[in-house]
Amino acid sequence: MNELALPAGSYEEWLQSLKERITGAQTRAVLAVNRELVLLYWQIGREILDRQRRHGWGAKVVDRLARDLRRAFPDQKGFSPRNLKYMRAFAEAWCSKIIRLESRMASRNTGSSASPVLTS
Repeated sequence: MNELALPAGSYEEWLQSLKERITGAQTRAVLAVNRELVLLYWQIGREILDRQRRHGWGAKVVDRLARDLRRAFPDQKGFSPRNLKYMRAFAEAWCSKIIRLESRMASRNTGSSASPVLTS
């Protein structure tokens, strides 16, 4: 099969540019997912702490919550009793920190969105 004849240099430069943009987009996507999961885990931990304090729930609620979350999300990992206790400890360690909403540009083309951020 014959290769398409292209002007020297222009295709390679374009291909390199595309690869860099793809890699950059993939990195930004991974970072966004990670940020959301860290915030979710902090929120879950904070809510466990809060409910245990307000309602006097003991440690067994973590076991029940783990069982119920795993039943609701059978294909997802990370909701074991041990991980929920780690989430609780994470929230407890960061309870004096402020969670604030910081408006950031999602991209120059799509406008802005509110993005929760942990700050000191």
